[in-house]
Amino acid sequence: MNEEIIDQANILGIGTAIAFILEFGLRAVLVLTLLWRRRVQPETRVAWILMILALPLVGTIFYLMIGEVRFGRTRINRHRRILNEVEADCAHASSVPGLAANHLLNRRDRQIANLAEQISSSGPVRGNDIQLLGDTDEAARLIIEDIDASKSTCHFVFYIWLDDKIGTAVGEALIRASQRGVTCRVLVDAVGSRGFLKSALCKTMRRGGVHVVAALPANPVRALFSRLDLRNHRKIIVIDSEIGWTGSQNMADAAFAPKPDFAPWVDCVIRLRGPVLHELQILFIEDWYLDTDEFLADELTAQCPEPEGEMIAQVVATGPNFMTTAATQLIQACIQSATAEITLTTPYFVPDSASILNLAVAARRGVKVELVVPKRNDSRLVGLASRGHYGILLEAGVHIHEFTGGLLHAKTICIDRSTALITSANLDRRSYNLNFEAGVIAYDNNLASQLRYLQQSYIEQSEMVNPRTWHDRPGYRRLLENSAGLLSPLL
Repeated sequence: MNEEIIDQANILGIGTAIAFILEFGLRAVLVLTLLWRRRVQPETRVAWILMILALPLVGTIFYLMIGEVRFGRTRINRHRRILNEVEADCAHASSVPGLAANHLLNRRDRQIANLAEQISSSGPVRGNDIQLLGDTDEAARLIIEDIDASKSTCHFVFYIWLDDKIGTAVGEALIRASQRGVTCRVLVDAVGSRGFLKSALCKTMRRGGVHVVAALPANPVRALFSRLDLRNHRKIIVIDSEIGWTGSQNMADAAFAPKPDFAPWVDCVIRLRGPVLHELQILFIEDWYLDTDEFLADELTAQCPEPEGEMIAQVVATGPNFMTTAATQLIQACIQSATAEITLTTPYFVPDSASILNLAVAARRGVKVELVVPKRNDSRLVGLASRGHYGILLEAGVHIHEFTGGLLHAKTICIDRSTALITSANLDRRSYNLNFEAGVIAYDNNLASQLRYLQQSYIEQSEMVNPRTWHDRPGYRRLLENSAGLLSPLL
């Protein structure tokens, strides 16, 4: 009996030693992989290595799940094919004679435009009309009017679609359009809109002829080949290839039923007419192809919309299938180019260290830097991590405003009241590296002034962070915020 017990103990000891050696070996391989990988920011590399070493099993599991940007071989190949088709057909609006506007921009804007074009191949074009809206209900009303007036196609891409008042009203408008012969295609993120995809509204829309497709489906099998948290965060509408919408607003009421305690959600969107709209159509075609394998060749080669105004504008798109540092490079270029003032609004402020440094440097060289974020964030961890960056910014002279009128969800940048960026992207690592995002840069004094006026309304509903009060905050707050800040590269 004693010998059996000893044998069992020996076997258990040997098994434990083997498991320990294997687990240690796996951690060593992961650390070496992180050191070997290119295009990984140093702070992200350090954060993952610390997590893997400090939390042996948990850190390893987390890294294997979400540590690498694995887009999936099938999707990569599909995206490569659609990009080749776009380039082969010279489909971009900026390739149409008389529409390219790079030469009309000043030196500062031309540099921003060159960078944006390298990111998503879409150059600045003239002849656009852009309407800025900061009211959710008004935007929804106009969207429904546009759908009701549609004649051929209604194309929608949204991260979140709810079966609330606005989501239902827009869905019913699409059904009406479908019943009179309009082709309606709706692409919604499988995670962001999972409730909608199971709803009676979605079933009714499909029965009514609306083509509703889930983008980037998430399930355990797909997790073996691609990351489940790579999401389509875009908000795009293209109607009849004549009218377009984009910005921060999801297809949902401002009350935002999933998180009513933080309502109202305050958004900023733009309604577009003119040649730049063709670039939004190209993005829709790419996204639709990725998740349906249906190539909308006729839409791609359709004639570019005629000029509708005087504005010069440019679509910029980012995602895990583009160069992964694209978004942060564009944000830094905007900050660096400001000579008088730059105002930024975002619900989630967890940028990389380079963006933080550029904001601080801009303030120190005399640029008035205004940052507007929600006072109460729907993500407590993100809120804490965000405040973990306040110190260096306040010390440099950045004005930080915490919005108290709800959850400020607008993602905007205004440079010197002459250049405006309205986008779906947050100032955080997720939007920088993982999400599919889209936005429009308008090189126009009038629109930029309108945006700055809207941003000022946010500031007037905010509490400005006092540097002295911030410095004297309780020690436990500083501990929590700085601890959360350590996780910034992983958020």
